Amino acid sequence: MASGLAIAIAGMCLTVYLQPAGLLPDTLAGRLQPLALSAVAATATLAVCIARLAAHRFRTPQDLDGSGLTAGTDRARLLQALLQNTLEQLALALPVYAAWAVLAPASVVDVVLVAALMFVSGRVLFFWGYARGAPGRALGFALTFYPTIVLLLGALVFGARTIITWQFLIPL
Repeated sequence: MASGLAIAIAGMCLTVYLQPAGLLPDTLAGRLQPLALSAVAATATLAVCIARLAAHRFRTPQDLDGSGLTAGTDRARLLQALLQNTLEQLALALPVYAAWAVLAPASVVDVVLVAALMFVSGRVLFFWGYARGAPGRALGFALTFYPTIVLLLGALVFGARTIITWQFLIPL
């Protein structure tokens, strides 16, 4: 988990440090395009989870009726757990990506793309290591979760800065 946090922070810092100045314009499109790309990439992992479980149920008579009507095979329960965890991570990531894209300075908006890349990489590692237990899925979880948390903390700071700025611009 610690290595996942270190990778997340290092990747995001390197993006800010190495990016060419003015890579994205401070326009609506310059903010929405990275957001859209990030949302599509992260959401694709959920689509993969849904497709994997649906394909399994279609091929497995014991699971064809769905988890609401059957206890489910071990494989169906595993795929459902992966789907559930991915849905939880995505429910956290998408609004954070949107907040970052709107509130962050234009010079760092593209960090959301790095977070989404880590999200997808993290999901792949999580899927691959899940059956091996907590140690097998730790790095995948960390690469999915920590970049989102870093963006969330940044968005909170940028949001607070925005509110403070409004306090001085708008007479009460």
